[in-house]
Amino acid sequence: MTANPVNQISTAESDTNDRPGPPLWLLAELTYRCPLHCAFCYNPIGFDQVKNEIDTDTWLKVLREARKLGSVQCGFSGGEPMLRDDLEVLVAEARQLGFYTNLLTSGVGLNEKRARGLKDAGLDHIQLSFQDSTRELNDFLSNTKTFGLKQKVAALIKDHDWPMVMNCVIHRLNIDVIDKIIDLALELGAETLELANTQYYSWAMLNRDQLLPSKKQIERAEKITAEYRERYSDRIRILFVVPDYYENRPKRCMNGWGNVFLTITPDGTALPCHTAKMLPELTFPNAKDQSIESIWYDSEAFNHFRGKSWMKEPCRSCPEQDDDLGGCRCQAYMMTGDPYAADPVCSKSPERHHVDQAIARATQLPAPNPQEHKLVFRDPKASGKLSEGRDGAAILLKR
Repeated sequence: MTANPVNQISTAESDTNDRPGPPLWLLAELTYRCPLHCAFCYNPIGFDQVKNEIDTDTWLKVLREARKLGSVQCGFSGGEPMLRDDLEVLVAEARQLGFYTNLLTSGVGLNEKRARGLKDAGLDHIQLSFQDSTRELNDFLSNTKTFGLKQKVAALIKDHDWPMVMNCVIHRLNIDVIDKIIDLALELGAETLELANTQYYSWAMLNRDQLLPSKKQIERAEKITAEYRERYSDRIRILFVVPDYYENRPKRCMNGWGNVFLTITPDGTALPCHTAKMLPELTFPNAKDQSIESIWYDSEAFNHFRGKSWMKEPCRSCPEQDDDLGGCRCQAYMMTGDPYAADPVCSKSPERHHVDQAIARATQLPAPNPQEHKLVFRDPKASGKLSEGRDGAAILLKR
């Protein structure tokens, strides 16, 4: 079921005559190719269908136009951005233009030679991902043997005087050893640790029943994290992001649809968030064909959910609408089939039962056991047999 737009407020009706500000944060998703196969990857389930990565010149055009428009921070992501041979060229251009540059990497491909090249290009910041604190679970969750490599890359980051930022996606299979994950970050000399609880989109939504922790697990992990923060506040900054499902109010989608964030995907498609391409009725522009200025200010897709004029009840009359702007459109669509619905995370949403049912299943499941998992790992072979359906779950297609 999808929403019928006939009764929706036209997106031509704006809340104000003010133009939105510029896209301050540019995320350059250079490639969907990746040596890891994480079961919580936010790349589209059909990532292998994206064959035509835009070339260096097009990426340079994107960087120049976004900076001219007012973008100040540029993240190079993927997939694994180290698989692009022109990464150093793009970083150098971004730095010359005045961006603060950030590399989000699994560490695969980051050796001494390329580290020197990125340092010379002016890269400001590297975020290195781990899947767990042990070789066994790290390698299981990524379906690769990369734990030892990640340790070497962490040392390489420190040797080149980059800020050591470690990221670990948290879920049912590793949340009970969150203290060990923090210990690893301390051992590696990380200045910042991001404990990013899984948000359930794409591959993570497909594996939600296997990954969603119980409320008791979340509460214990928060308590442990708070204790470590107090004990090691002079050594490390620890961020703990609670999964949306355990909130009573939704967050602003990317701080507001088309307000701050601009994502350019490997084939040049421009999106207001990583997963927006799943939404029906919207055709997103491509940086190969349009300028960043035209995409950001004039495209129907970027204006569609800006502001509040698109809202229907209960959001339309909610006194908190300015705080959350209706929440996440992708989350609403995945769980209800209606991209205009109130985010089901909200306790005021008539669709909240979708979230409550998922939490109830997580509470009833036995203790997590990786040996008895039913995970579907990110894999081109699996991707070719899956499509995203209602509730965001991937459906095995009969051939």
